[in-house]
Amino acid sequence: MAHSNTYLLKLVYVVLVSVFVLLQGCAGSNQYGAVKITSSPAGAEIVNLKDDSNLGTTPAKVSFSGSSGTAEFVTIQLRKKGYADRITSFWINRRHDSVALAKENAIDLHIDLDKEGSN
Repeated sequence: MAHSNTYLLKLVYVVLVSVFVLLQGCAGSNQYGAVKITSSPAGAEIVNLKDDSNLGTTPAKVSFSGSSGTAEFVTIQLRKKGYADRITSFWINRRHDSVALAKENAIDLHIDLDKEGSN
């Protein structure tokens, strides 16, 4: 009888650990954050300096995905012919369940570009 109880306890333990691991996986699911980037003048190329990727042209809404409830410090560069490049950084919080919802609630970021040689 003792052997049977030990086996049952081990089985319950394995099942509970498995459920816990599965729930932990669900807690780390992707969520999204977004930023609406505008510039004066419009039409600047937006470059993510983390990986040198092109994120679009201003005005643009850009989303970032990652683990649920996390934040990321993002550094971008705006480039436009005839204007000095501009680098800026911001925090993006991932708290929305879809890209569409993140973009609906995007944070506003406006960047003024200076003409080359105006400094």
